[in-house]
Amino acid sequence: MKQLYIDFDGVIQDTMTKTYEELDKKGIDRKDQEKVTEYFRNLDWKKLIEETDVINDSINEIKKICESKKFNVYILTHINSTNEMIEKIKYLHKHLPQVTVVSVPKEIPKTEVVNPSAAILIDDYSGNIKEWQKKLGIGIKFVRELENGDYPEITRLSQVIDMFNQ
Repeated sequence: MKQLYIDFDGVIQDTMTKTYEELDKKGIDRKDQEKVTEYFRNLDWKKLIEETDVINDSINEIKKICESKKFNVYILTHINSTNEMIEKIKYLHKHLPQVTVVSVPKEIPKTEVVNPSAAILIDDYSGNIKEWQKKLGIGIKFVRELENGDYPEITRLSQVIDMFNQ
């Protein structure tokens, strides 16, 4: 079975759209890493997760992936605070109790926490996919609409099942 890592923000839940809107409202420049980090550390993650939409039925899509028995499925998510980690784990264990959550401090690349070699990463951020592929992993970009970009793309998570028919 292949290792499959799925990102949370922007893939499972649309947390980034909501937080970017809030940053704009507060007049915080997204390039000001210090202020952005402070914003994310002080965020009420429980409320954010409760109020944020699931993207493209991702929870049920992950259940389909697990039922296919083709992958060892993990959620691999960057976090800015312990509170963020706790709320994401609570949410995911409620909806996907069979899936392990791997939380990675924002300052550390995901490739430093898990071994990407021959493993699959589904992420919406090209930077993470690029790093993953540098370490001999398989990167798949999650998009809402096909972009025909530099990486293989999917709009629904269960599409990964057909990509790796063994």
